[in-house]
Amino acid sequence: MSRTADRTADRTADRTARSPKLLAGLLAGAGVLHFAVPKPFDTTVPRALPGSARGWTYASGVAELALAAGVAHPRTRRVAALATAAFFVGVFPANVQMAVDWRHRPAPLKTAALARLPLQAPLILWARDVARRAGR
Repeated sequence: MSRTADRTADRTADRTARSPKLLAGLLAGAGVLHFAVPKPFDTTVPRALPGSARGWTYASGVAELALAAGVAHPRTRRVAALATAAFFVGVFPANVQMAVDWRHRPAPLKTAALARLPLQAPLILWARDVARRAGR
């Protein structure tokens, strides 16, 4: 192999090794935010869900922290990453609710709410990729 190919392979291996840690960090950060500043999350809970919005906010924060721990640990990474992909699918209705609720807000907020919708797909694919690589 050439030096360029070796360097490219090394960079790819570095990114692959960092990917689960980055995903775990994203989940952990989001989980902590659900407890530190719950009000913005409360507003995204679909009204059709039973119970209080705050209860759902805290439950999703706990789920994100548990998923972060699972993804961070090599022994549980595959299962946790698959669960993370399912979680990202499951919270999509909250993103839709936010886009609907924020449609009359100022343009930057409305744009942020709408931008979240297509960003869910890469998150799902990222978690699936982490699970696939953990199975090796």
